[in-house]
Amino acid sequence: MSDIMTELEAAAFRRLLDHLAERSDVQNIELMTLAGFCRNCLADWYREAAELRGVSISKEQARERVYGEPFADWKARHQQEASAEQLAAFAGAQKKHPPHS
Repeated sequence: MSDIMTELEAAAFRRLLDHLAERSDVQNIELMTLAGFCRNCLADWYREAAELRGVSISKEQARERVYGEPFADWKARHQQEASAEQLAAFAGAQKKHPPHS
């Protein structure tokens, strides 16, 4: 892949992180229900990409990159208990979204 493509993809990734930071009101369960991935998934993909390149990044380090702060801090300030409706929608969505690894 050319350097410019890598730069463009990196810029899009940073923009996605900025957007997710601005939308802390959007809960991970809502992202999972609608899109089949959430901030934690993105952190997992980031960590997996690093490992494929021989770079060791912990789960906590990857989440901090995605959340912009330690996950526990973000969770305490922004994550709400899932409602019964959210849980039901999530359960239904699991049938539509293929599992990712």
